[in-house]
Amino acid sequence: MTFLFQDTVPVTTGTVSVAFTDRTLDLGDLATDHVRGAALATVAAETGATPYLMHQVHGTAVHLVDGSYEAAPDADALLTTEPGIALLARAADCVPVLLVAAGGEIGAVHAGREGVRRGVVTAAVERLRELGATGLRAWVGPHICGRCYEVPEELRAEVAAAVPETGATTSWGTPALDLGAGVLAQLAAAGVPATEVGGCTREDESLHSYRRDGVAAGRLAGVVWRSA
Repeated sequence: MTFLFQDTVPVTTGTVSVAFTDRTLDLGDLATDHVRGAALATVAAETGATPYLMHQVHGTAVHLVDGSYEAAPDADALLTTEPGIALLARAADCVPVLLVAAGGEIGAVHAGREGVRRGVVTAAVERLRELGATGLRAWVGPHICGRCYEVPEELRAEVAAAVPETGATTSWGTPALDLGAGVLAQLAAAGVPATEVGGCTREDESLHSYRRDGVAAGRLAGVVWRSA
């Protein structure tokens, strides 16, 4: 498999790799066990690490992975300080965010509409810093753009009241949200430089998109792992 994007970052404890998958893999909860299992096996083979998923609930819960859990936790951010673990944040229009610290601490965050409004990315950054992380950097993966994410006016107002940068208008002139802009603003406010990767999931047919494909949509993933 070739990742949609992959980069390697030197850290004081080895190297950290960040990557984003495309439509060739389906890591979604609605995928059959065979399809999802095959996708996870591919990720494991490509990374040389054990992949960890979370049961994403559009909240702000942050879970620290120590290699011991057997079931995906209810969370929207996974963190670890250990090598050999691949953290996955899955999405099909929401924003997958990968975090890397100079000391090798890493995180994967699923930032949907509620997660952006409630500040899940900020919560993950704060928890990493509580663990001693410094020199944080972020990679913001493919997600639906503000030109395509139509919402009712009341919903745009509600989210933009919490994160003003999310307020947007579709290319056809109706109320919209730009979740990516909101995530970038939250990272900037936290002092974390960010790199944007990929385009709009709804517009790019090589990516999974719920808004385009409905319940048939699979899930792509942001993946981050450290090699000792």
